[in-house]
Amino acid sequence: MNEMISGVGEPVVTDATKGGGSNAARIAEVKAWLAAQFDAAGKEVPDFEYTPRSIAHLYNLATVSQAKTQAANIVANDFRQKAAEYRSQAARIREILENVGLAQESLPSNVVASAQVLANVANLLNIRDTELSSFLVAMGDISLRKTGVDEKRAKVHKESKTLLEYTRKAIARLTYLKRTLAQLEDDVAPCDAQMENWKTNLGVMASKERQYKQQYNNYKALLNRVGYTPEINHGVLVEMAEHRKDLEKKTKPILDTLRSYQDLPPDKALAALAIEDKKRQYAAAEKYLEDVLQSALATSD
Repeated sequence: MNEMISGVGEPVVTDATKGGGSNAARIAEVKAWLAAQFDAAGKEVPDFEYTPRSIAHLYNLATVSQAKTQAANIVANDFRQKAAEYRSQAARIREILENVGLAQESLPSNVVASAQVLANVANLLNIRDTELSSFLVAMGDISLRKTGVDEKRAKVHKESKTLLEYTRKAIARLTYLKRTLAQLEDDVAPCDAQMENWKTNLGVMASKERQYKQQYNNYKALLNRVGYTPEINHGVLVEMAEHRKDLEKKTKPILDTLRSYQDLPPDKALAALAIEDKKRQYAAAEKYLEDVLQSALATSD
């Protein structure tokens, strides 16, 4: 159960935040810090619920804030002390100048203006006195800073030139790409027409391919019907043709002899003997032709 703490502007504290003296101390410190901060701003602390997470976060903020406030107070006190010392020193110097007759009211206006300019330059250069050495050191520091700035400017100028050159090249490249794009766009219509032509030709070629495949199948079926086998190739046919020519050369005398039978002698016995001899020669030639054909087929297998 949450327990409301009485009082205007005080937050709600949960039971989880009451687990020990350290938590209670942290809550008290955080409440005091919040009250101080809101009082300084002229406002009241708003109501909210304390949780372990919010306590830890606010406690860390309070610690850091107090440390920074303490450091700022130390620096401010130091500045106040230095300002008091500077005012005291200025009063002594003013008194000395008045005693020797060099009060500001008695000095010419141009001298007062020069002193004011000198003081302004000293303030601008962030030096504590107006001695020449201080001015020289300050001017040397400014010169070094100016040199550094000039170097940085030269570097930036060089980089800007490089970037400008890259930009010019990029613009030229962009222009070239635009021209190329325009040219390609102009070539789209002719290319489309050529593509359509190619598609038409491709369709025709596909049709021709189907036709040639059908013709091939028809020729193959025809060759199968006539008994053509792959063993009967061109080389075998050429070899058989050569053997045929040889056989024709060998059988030509026999044929010539047979044709000359009409010139046989009238003796029938001699004619019968001659006919039987020619028959034997013809049978031997046929047997030789068969042997050659069989050997040629066996070689092709």
